[in-house]
Amino acid sequence: MAKTVINVGTNANDGTGDPLRTAFQSTNTNFNELYSFLGNGSTLAFSGDATISSGAVTISNDAIDYEKIDDEFSTLDVITPAAQVDINFDAAQIFTLTPSANTTFNITNPKVGITKTMIVTGTGNSYTADTWKVGGASGTFNKISGDYVDTNSTKNFYQITCVSATEFWYSISQIAS
Repeated sequence: MAKTVINVGTNANDGTGDPLRTAFQSTNTNFNELYSFLGNGSTLAFSGDATISSGAVTISNDAIDYEKIDDEFSTLDVITPAAQVDINFDAAQIFTLTPSANTTFNITNPKVGITKTMIVTGTGNSYTADTWKVGGASGTFNKISGDYVDTNSTKNFYQITCVSATEFWYSISQIAS
């Protein structure tokens, strides 16, 4: 909702501004909008966790806990097997997959500085799972170490970090025996 402006007239007390009742209705409308946006409609919700100054919001240290963070940092996404699967950086923190074919991973919605985890379970069918795209096109994928192992039930642990819109660093490892 847009701000409701109170017409104060051209000159003081010239009769061209809003009547007193209309002016205070506008004031109440503006406050109701603020209280709804920044609270529960009747109480403001900042309670020391954040401040607003000169248009900037500052969040206090330790004010955001696990329950308040976005799903992309606190959920697991089971990927449907296919020749190309999307790893949507906005969808989850951890992705799991048991391939049904040689698999290409397609990164969507990459976020610089964000690391995602994938657990790819081997099937024993000699599939590959180490080909990459970003947004359906080629990108730069720098492998730090490791290879995908498709031995039946082997868990392959991938960690991939976005360092630019089209560049990623990743590693693949398995549980130590």
